Amino acid sequence: MTDLPMTDLPMTDAAITLRLRAYVKLLRATRAIQAAAEPRIAAAGLTMTQLGVLEALHHKGPLTQRALIRKVLTSPGNMTAVVDKLEAAGLVVRQPCPEDRRSVYVVLTREGATQIAALFPRHAEDIARAMAGLDEADIARLDGLLRTLGRHAEAAAGAEAPLAEPPEPAHLAP
Repeated sequence: MTDLPMTDLPMTDAAITLRLRAYVKLLRATRAIQAAAEPRIAAAGLTMTQLGVLEALHHKGPLTQRALIRKVLTSPGNMTAVVDKLEAAGLVVRQPCPEDRRSVYVVLTREGATQIAALFPRHAEDIARAMAGLDEADIARLDGLLRTLGRHAEAAAGAEAPLAEPPEPAHLAP
């Protein structure tokens, strides 16, 4: 029985309850951290998804919309709307992809680059302050645990390919 993947092992009611409680705490912690970070983003006239797009472009350079969808964890339809709004605000432009005429690159404008360069460090500080209840060793352990949890959950869901990374700072991605 030890050769079976963890998802095939039977779980007791107590084990299920323990995991459900941890899941709820994970969601509550995520929402609390987002609530601490969102006021600055909203004051800048952005949504968290728009910030994620600007941050990805800031750290990775021009990306196709398909690449942004994977980075920011949103649907193709929503990404189109997000990029439309950022483009209307003068923060990004779309440029044709010379390698694939079906694709376009999303590129920061000078105004977009200036805004994200000023906003992102303060956003990162807001998140760090919200997570200050854990010391560095706890954060490192949490990072590893969440990576393991995410990979196992992907496998349990039958994901054929790994899900996109969350909208974390692109320069910090492993």
